[in-house]
Amino acid sequence: MIKQKIVLSFPSNVVEQPFIYNLIKDYNWMVNLLKANINPRKEGRMVVEVTVQEDDYQRGLDYLQARGISIHPLEHEIVWLKDRCTQCGACSVICPTKALFMERPEMVISFDEAKCIVCGHCLKACPARAMEARF
Repeated sequence: MIKQKIVLSFPSNVVEQPFIYNLIKDYNWMVNLLKANINPRKEGRMVVEVTVQEDDYQRGLDYLQARGISIHPLEHEIVWLKDRCTQCGACSVICPTKALFMERPEMVISFDEAKCIVCGHCLKACPARAMEARF
């Protein structure tokens, strides 16, 4: 039995498809939705905890990938330590989902946790060590 937290990122053409229902019904996944950010006609991201038999897990992953849904394990969370941030912008340039971004016209960094896929690029990019991974 596998129990794992994963991040599902999906394109606009999948937003209105019942892929979670199909994972439950056809692949025997038990799904606990932890966080979701879904924009109709745009894209979506979900953090889910799944409990499933190993063979059904792999079949479910194959099903998701065939529909253009990317899967990332969620082993930790990223926390922005605002008081340490020097507002250099290095993190906003490297962030693939724009969870870290420069607000204009103020030119200050902001962090949208809902967009974060916990890739870790910001941890390496931040010279002030204002980004932290928590397990």
